[in-house]
Amino acid sequence: MENSTPADSPSKDRARAMPGLFTLCCCTILWLTACSRKVAEVRLPYDTPETFSLAGETEVPDLWWLAFDDPLLHMLEDSAFASNLPLKIAWYQVAEAEALVDIASSAKVPDIFLQLQSGISRPEPDFVGGENTQLSLRAGYEADLWGRIRYSVHAEEYRFIANYYDYRTAAVTLSAEVALAWYRLKATNIQLQLVEEQLETNEQVLALIRNRFASGQVRGVDVLRQQQLIESTRQQEIALELQRELLENQLSILLGQAPDALLEAPAELPALPPLPLTGIPLQLVNRRPDVLSAFYRLQSADREVASAISNKYPRLNFSLNAAVRSNSLTGLFESQAISLASSLLAPVFYGGRLRAQVDRAEAVRQQLLYDYGQTVLLAFQEVENALIREVKQVQRIEVIQEQVELAEKAFGQLRIEYLNGTIPYLDVLVTLNQQQQLRRDLVEAKLNLLEIRIALYRSLAGGFETELEELMEEELEEELEEL
Repeated sequence: MENSTPADSPSKDRARAMPGLFTLCCCTILWLTACSRKVAEVRLPYDTPETFSLAGETEVPDLWWLAFDDPLLHMLEDSAFASNLPLKIAWYQVAEAEALVDIASSAKVPDIFLQLQSGISRPEPDFVGGENTQLSLRAGYEADLWGRIRYSVHAEEYRFIANYYDYRTAAVTLSAEVALAWYRLKATNIQLQLVEEQLETNEQVLALIRNRFASGQVRGVDVLRQQQLIESTRQQEIALELQRELLENQLSILLGQAPDALLEAPAELPALPPLPLTGIPLQLVNRRPDVLSAFYRLQSADREVASAISNKYPRLNFSLNAAVRSNSLTGLFESQAISLASSLLAPVFYGGRLRAQVDRAEAVRQQLLYDYGQTVLLAFQEVENALIREVKQVQRIEVIQEQVELAEKAFGQLRIEYLNGTIPYLDVLVTLNQQQQLRRDLVEAKLNLLEIRIALYRSLAGGFETELEELMEEELEEELEEL
């Protein structure tokens, strides 16, 4: 417990202290203009492409899944944005980052404490003895001469913005996962229908072969081969039923629900929308949330470097202490004291710790610079990969469709020749098996084309907002204006 006598005249003490404070402030402000650090510019360590290899003419809507004109998919997307648990985790990570901004910003205003002290000492020869009660109001403030506090706050603000774009990245990823699961489920139902039709066809062929076997026109091995084809088709049916159950469970989890049967997925796939307008590659950099997140983390690291450099310079602190004190609680307000002080703390020897902190901050900044550059490169790659894959997948579908038509014609001709007894059944069986497999491959190829288009939409996405984002939009704009 501190014991100090009250000042005789607080106003005279403040008058004597002011000239020294003014002189100290003038000196430090002059030093500030010479030592303050400017923020570095961000430049990618490579030349960016001017255009993508392909470009459509249709503008991608912010809600990119609307391009498929699928109301059920739109309903599933809305449900996922409202209930998906990992997306909620990402949202509260944004809220945590916002709280850290408030914590860092508190250093820009004085700290004020109200303290009540009471004690007793024996014997009681003078003021310090007996009951000792003190009520004090204390304030402390650090003048941000070199921007150390300002840069630290800016670092947290940029980190907050980066977390916000992490959330938007999670939302884009979720939208793609829902669309993929939905169309894979629909494609599985198409394949199940197809397999059921093929199973019925194979059983009809088996009945025909058995009739011919009964009349002695074919060998028994033909019956066995057809039965083997039927069992193989049933195996395909079981695998597809399993796949359907797994996709339904996956979709339930994406919607934030326990695994359960959802709405029935129609056994049809949408037509491929027109190729979207890809825009200029640098526009993609300014639109994709994962790229923006990497950029703002780099900005945060740059401010951390500035803060670490500023930490090497002297600190100017002000303190104010106003107290009332007495030997008895009843006479508490009879004696008052006010003190105003300032201190200039200059680092002299820290064993190289401050220099090492600057080196570490600079190393982190360089890491994030190259991480940002790699994120941009991967964004370019994803768009280019999706564009070229779509072109080749369309060509592949055309080839498979041609194969299906040829296989159907070959099967029809071989079936007639088999019924006429001119060819063995093995030729018919091989052609029938190929035809059925090609039809299943065609469904899979069409699904892959939709998956490629979803990947392209995902690589171009970044404009849509969830309901939670709309609540934060005004606050985020204020943060960007301050920066």
